[in-house]
Amino acid sequence: MTNWFYYFGKTVTGFLFRIWFKVEFYGQENQPQDRGYILCCNHRSALDPILVAQKIKRPIRYMAKVELFKNKFVGFIIRHLGAFPVARGKGDTSAIDTAVETVRSGRVLGLFPEGTRSHDDQLLRFKSGAAVIAAQSGGDLLPAAIWYGGKRFRSKVVVRYGKPISSSQILIEDHSTKQIKAVVALLWDEVEKLLEETRSCESK
Repeated sequence: MTNWFYYFGKTVTGFLFRIWFKVEFYGQENQPQDRGYILCCNHRSALDPILVAQKIKRPIRYMAKVELFKNKFVGFIIRHLGAFPVARGKGDTSAIDTAVETVRSGRVLGLFPEGTRSHDDQLLRFKSGAAVIAAQSGGDLLPAAIWYGGKRFRSKVVVRYGKPISSSQILIEDHSTKQIKAVVALLWDEVEKLLEETRSCESK
């Protein structure tokens, strides 16, 4: 059920968003086509997972906070869209294992490394999960950034997909804290560059 439900939901929401927003996409050609990878985007709104998914060709399996699954209706919907729960801040190893297996099996994993929504246009600190999953799975990291010009009717939204950070750049040995921090910093920098590119374009 998941695949047809996912594509049906993506088509319907894409149509509605094109009516409500003026959405622009850049860099969709950067998405890896032949292997699993981890899509990592900044987090501004509950709409982010749907908007960022619009130009990704394959279904995205999102890691979502466990609280969302406690609502039976919401839980039913997001499970059938491929999401799985993670208990934030509790070292949820089962969620990490599911994430790693998702990427190893050639699928796309979706993460918001900030772990929570930013209430302005500033990028928050990233959690280490994306780096750890990438190291264990051998998958690339695909940075992405979403920018909102507002939430009103016909406000502009810009989604940018960056160049992948290849698995060869993700070297973490024996859970080295220093190496994990280096990968997290690299990912943060790439997402910030995408945001800054949008800010610069919109300020002209």
